[in-house]
Amino acid sequence: QVQLVESGGGLVQPGGSLRLSCAASGTIHAVYDMSWYRQAPGKQRELVAVINREGVINYEDYVKGRFTISRDNAKNTVYLQMNGLKPEDTAVYSCKATISVWGAPDDYWGQGTQVTVSS
Repeated sequence: QVQLVESGGGLVQPGGSLRLSCAASGTIHAVYDMSWYRQAPGKQRELVAVINREGVINYEDYVKGRFTISRDNAKNTVYLQMNGLKPEDTAVYSCKATISVWGAPDDYWGQGTQVTVSS
């Protein structure tokens, strides 16, 4: 069984920073793409950034220059460093990982962590 556990959310003032972490655990053969999504109240979930196991990264335009995604393959962990936070970044942030246990890979999701940007 695979679990993704996120941490690092909270309340921060505009212009502040937060660092999210998401660790995968369980019977894991390989971890492929790891990504962060977010869902604001009343809106659909949207992709924030994705990183593959070779370190190739893609960001959505609205976070370029402010957010940095990284991963530690030895720890099966993905991070999201968020700088210059804006009120519109307020959302529940969730990580997703494509993981193979024994066989074809499947997508797994974390439980989500709340990020609130407010003065």
